[in-house]
Amino acid sequence: MTFEAERRALQRVVAVAGLVPVLGGLYGVLFGQAGLGGGTVDISTDSHLRYLSGLLLGIGLLFWSTLPAIESRTSLFRFLTMVVALGGLARLLGLWLTGVPSLTMLAALGMELVVTPLLCLWQIRVANRAGEQVPPSLPDP
Repeated sequence: MTFEAERRALQRVVAVAGLVPVLGGLYGVLFGQAGLGGGTVDISTDSHLRYLSGLLLGIGLLFWSTLPAIESRTSLFRFLTMVVALGGLARLLGLWLTGVPSLTMLAALGMELVVTPLLCLWQIRVANRAGEQVPPSLPDP
């Protein structure tokens, strides 16, 4: 696969994967705790869920912001991956402490601890290939 084809493939996959935090975050911001179903809504829990959903939305938007020049956004991509993976580790701890959550939450865990790190590794590969595309600079006189 050529560099440009791989770069475009990565951009497309990140664009689609970014739908998860953007739509999930937007849903949480708009519907709060009531969007999860169940009974009584606790105002503090609802507020906290909406806040965290706003962060999730922001993470997705920041991933999307890397798309135009994805090969040169390695630092931001790594930082976002670290944030997502830390959240996934916290979710994994919750699984161990309180039990197995819903299938939706398990899918989110997979995105956080498997898909996002794999996308980060792919972004690094594309960034490295982009560096190979640039002709060496001329030495200063």
